[in-house]
Amino acid sequence: MKHLHFVGIGGIGMSGLAAMCVEAGYKVTGSDRGADRPENRRILDALERQGIVIYPQDGSYIRSGTPDELIYSTAIEDDNPDFAAGKEICRTHRSALVERIIRERGAENSIAICGSCGKSTVTAYCAETLANLGEVPECLNGALMKRFINEKFAGNYAPGEKKYLVFEADESDKSLLNYSPEYAIILNIGTDHYSKEELAEVFGKFLQKVRKGAVLSGDVYEAVRTALPPGLEIKVFGSSRQSDCDCCVSSYSAGKAEFNGSETITLPQSGFHMALNALAIKSLLEMLGYATSDILKALEKFSGVWRRNDFAGRTSCGTPVYDDYAHNPEKILACIKGMRETVSGNVYAVFQPHGFKPFGFMKDELFNLLEGELRPNDRFILLPPYYAGGTASFHPTAEEVLTEYQNRSSAPARFMTFPDRDLLRAFLLQNAGSDDIIVIMGARDNSLSDYAASLCI
Repeated sequence: MKHLHFVGIGGIGMSGLAAMCVEAGYKVTGSDRGADRPENRRILDALERQGIVIYPQDGSYIRSGTPDELIYSTAIEDDNPDFAAGKEICRTHRSALVERIIRERGAENSIAICGSCGKSTVTAYCAETLANLGEVPECLNGALMKRFINEKFAGNYAPGEKKYLVFEADESDKSLLNYSPEYAIILNIGTDHYSKEELAEVFGKFLQKVRKGAVLSGDVYEAVRTALPPGLEIKVFGSSRQSDCDCCVSSYSAGKAEFNGSETITLPQSGFHMALNALAIKSLLEMLGYATSDILKALEKFSGVWRRNDFAGRTSCGTPVYDDYAHNPEKILACIKGMRETVSGNVYAVFQPHGFKPFGFMKDELFNLLEGELRPNDRFILLPPYYAGGTASFHPTAEEVLTEYQNRSSAPARFMTFPDRDLLRAFLLQNAGSDDIIVIMGARDNSLSDYAASLCI
């Protein structure tokens, strides 16, 4: 039995892959520097229930036997103690292992879900829709899918039959170029890790490796149309305002959408972005041969994803509180718009950036979107950036960006920051009423979910 050791096994993508490898017959161990943090135990406990031994990230794993491969992600630094302890051990990037396991599993149709925004939600939504159609898909995701959480699995991996394997493909480190799926959905193209021009080039190269068909949003199609390979079946989706779309959201209002002028659907979650998500999945499933009427019924049922539009409860004043993974400008804007549909009052949007470098990259684009969306009594509240190591610069700070935003804004009082969560809690509980809504946003830090819950009675 081949032994794989995962460096950073508690990561949302790494932990799901580790569970998948156990299911595929590998011996798996791992280490994680956040293994002692309570907010990470929901994932690590599930891994241990599958027989995975988890070590401190100090190289001590080597004393229990030398693994055949060290599995790592882009987040792991070269001087990691586990690397130092196993200098002669073959290192394999997680994306290369994903592709290998997919082929070993013998999936007849692997489906990669890509894009700057919404990948995890659509990966879960696609797999659950297939399940609602009577299939048993295997699914590997970068989020915990509520439909597939059980005593054995945390929810970011679900075993299944060989007909379909749905997985999230990440563009942030260009690792999606390691994949060669039968089908792909590319949801959108935005600003998160690098420019749209560079991302368009990455998506174009990826599409050269897709084997049968791809569903592309209108903006992605425009960006990559000259790079599309001959013979690849393409369907383009978007809004009725976009040209060149094979299928469109012709109307949307408060969670109800119409596709192509005649097909109606009640969405399982609010927000125009959810209408586009459903349309993308519908387009793919039609490509796979399912009847439109059956697809629409299956799409109306979706259990959701942990930390995606996730209801945490209500405060003592009756304010609904939501927890969301939104962490780039487009996701934050979509989240705020979706939240606004559900209440008559103000939006208190709290955002913790997922690192100093991403914060610096996105801050100008984020301000431009917020300036046009926030109403006079809304509040956009910055928390200090989450620090997970690896950076040489601790700028920009939340205070620096707040000053910049207030100097540029026509209504500077809409922007705020708090140095810690306790002060923020006091402000939110004192000011947000029953007609308002609170949403806690940010990536990588699972304690944000616990913080959202702590605001509720």
